[in-house]
Amino acid sequence: MRRVSITLSVGTLLAVAAFVAGVAGAQSPAVNPQEADYARQQQERQATQPYNNAPVWKEARSGLPQVTTVKGRETDVLIQPEGQTWRAARVPVATAGGFLVALALAGLAVFYAIQGTMGAEHKPGTRFIQRFTPADRIAHWLLAIVWVTLAITGLILSLGKATLLPLIGYTLFSWLAAFAKNVHNFIGPILIVVVPWMFVRFVRDNGIGAEDFKWYAHLLDYFKGVEYPSGKFNAGEKVQFWLVLVLFTTVMVVTGLILAFPNFDQTRQTMQWSNIIHMVVAYVAIALTMVHIYLGTVGVAGAYRAMRDGYVDASWAEHHHVRWYEDVVAGKAREQFVEPGEQAPPDAAARRPA
Repeated sequence: MRRVSITLSVGTLLAVAAFVAGVAGAQSPAVNPQEADYARQQQERQATQPYNNAPVWKEARSGLPQVTTVKGRETDVLIQPEGQTWRAARVPVATAGGFLVALALAGLAVFYAIQGTMGAEHKPGTRFIQRFTPADRIAHWLLAIVWVTLAITGLILSLGKATLLPLIGYTLFSWLAAFAKNVHNFIGPILIVVVPWMFVRFVRDNGIGAEDFKWYAHLLDYFKGVEYPSGKFNAGEKVQFWLVLVLFTTVMVVTGLILAFPNFDQTRQTMQWSNIIHMVVAYVAIALTMVHIYLGTVGVAGAYRAMRDGYVDASWAEHHHVRWYEDVVAGKAREQFVEPGEQAPPDAAARRPA
């Protein structure tokens, strides 16, 4: 009886061992030839160099899918090797972009110190023209506020660690960086609405023709106060419209959405490329917009008032945009002179002779 019990126990243990081995074999993942080669290299390395795990890390960094219980895109990739390329590239890109912005700012400061404010001589008794409607100005100022806010917060996020951190310390910079990140992420999507609105409001006056290329041929004369005849917008303003607003800002919106919403199920490499493109385009756009802001404020007399109040005097229009002025005089333009009794700019009374 005892012999039978021992035989049954041994048989049971053998059966359990066979079952466990079968289950373990069924759960072992199937390997492809490359994975089998990595495993063979690891076994050989463990025999000759027990503490050298190079084959293991080589396999982990290969980007090949492995086995995971977490379902999702790229969840079976332990290490994405393109990430190191991105980490190595973003610092030089940010540095070059910072130098570009600093060079643009310094160049404008030197130019203003030499040239001062450019403008046309005001003629006594001149009438005023409504250059921008309230809808035009609202669209422009909304875009300007959002765009400049994004530019400032973006510069803080990309350059703040190198420029601000040594000056204000870790505590204050951590608060500033967190604030800039949240403002940047929440303000950015507003451009989805504002950019098309600006495009609709201003596209009709920004068509490019042969005269615009001639304007660039006389670009140096522009900075000397002698402007080549242009319509409502000159060629420089048209480049700002098509390049910065339509192209660059659209690219920044698309790449920004990819970065801000990882739940779109994009890959890490897509986000890395989006980050580099976003930075490069943003730095170039910021440098060009600084020139636009300069010419629209202290660079050209009367330009800021045109967007603030919507009006310019006729002498300003004739000097800076003579073709548009001639169309207004001939009644071919949508814009018109302000007649007596109609709304006039706040400083109109002070500028008119007694």
